[in-house]
Amino acid sequence: MIAYERNGAAIYRRSFQTIRDETDLTGLEPILERVVVRMIHACGMVDLVADVAASAGFGAAARSALRGGAPILCDTSMVAAGITRARLPADNEVVCTLGEPGVAELAGTLGTTRSAAALTLWSERLDGALVVVGNAPTALFALLELVESARAGRPAAVIGVPVGFVGAAESKLALAQHASGLEHLVVHGRRGGSAIAAAAVNALAQDAE
Repeated sequence: MIAYERNGAAIYRRSFQTIRDETDLTGLEPILERVVVRMIHACGMVDLVADVAASAGFGAAARSALRGGAPILCDTSMVAAGITRARLPADNEVVCTLGEPGVAELAGTLGTTRSAAALTLWSERLDGALVVVGNAPTALFALLELVESARAGRPAAVIGVPVGFVGAAESKLALAQHASGLEHLVVHGRRGGSAIAAAAVNALAQDAE
């Protein structure tokens, strides 16, 4: 028989301790520290911390939105599936409109990706929501355009961690530097992804690591 750790709780404890032993978390507020640990746990890269940046009020704004029952708007079903519903503090609605009827046709009409087109269906839910973009840079750009328009409200906070080689770094920089001053969390550069995005939500949802 192969010898390996079989206890799930023990695996989590050792994993989080390893991350804390190998990662410089100096200067991070407690909420953001917990988020970063979870994000690293999702990708296995302890150097991710160097690329993580957040606005000063992100942690408090995101936690308050979740506790107040705000919906969680996700750019992909992978992000939505990765959110642990049992951890959510107010049975928050988790929304992904990518599979809604007509989104593909709308993308063709708008000349953009399906992920970006799907965001146009968020207008009535956006105000006060927690937005989570973990896959498509075009979705993050579209979010900023939606905020700039008069068609929607303002999200409470944005987790913007799309992954990729075209537009990923640029979209996250645009969020971090946006004139509207949105509360945000980003992973600068090409890295990101749905697992990292969902991990951030799970960390914000409860104090327990």
